Amino acid sequence: MSELTAKLASTSRVEMTQLVLPGYANSFGNAFGGRVMQWIDLAAAMAAMRHTRMPVVTASIDQLVFRAPLRVSQIAILRAQVNAVFGSSLEIEVTVEAEDPRSGDRKLCCDAFLTFVAMGADGKPSKAPLLLTETEDETRHAEEAAVRRAARIANKRQK
Repeated sequence: MSELTAKLASTSRVEMTQLVLPGYANSFGNAFGGRVMQWIDLAAAMAAMRHTRMPVVTASIDQLVFRAPLRVSQIAILRAQVNAVFGSSLEIEVTVEAEDPRSGDRKLCCDAFLTFVAMGADGKPSKAPLLLTETEDETRHAEEAAVRRAARIANKRQK
């Protein structure tokens, strides 16, 4: 049974890297968007599991914006952290940077907001630990997450 004490947002932080290989790329030498989405989903899942210490499932990818391509031989740097907790659901933000391994130059490739649901041993949604913020940025991210959640719920009701 997971203890439902509050946890610091920073303890959910994940950073992972992936070399963009030719098999991950289209004919233009850019990483497939679906492959990048897979990496994003994995980074977000690890952040959610670090926070909850429970199995989690992806509920939605709220927004995924590609700003620059990831090219073959570049290093993809993914950073994920829990922004907010709403009962059994969590919002995780993931950013992806493209790094040139020769120069070290980095450029924002994309970012995304994902919602995960913590799952109990019975396979049903389970309460996640509350989230504690330490910095102004973390507090702002939590407040913005609440606005995005309200918009998602309103959008669902309209359908």
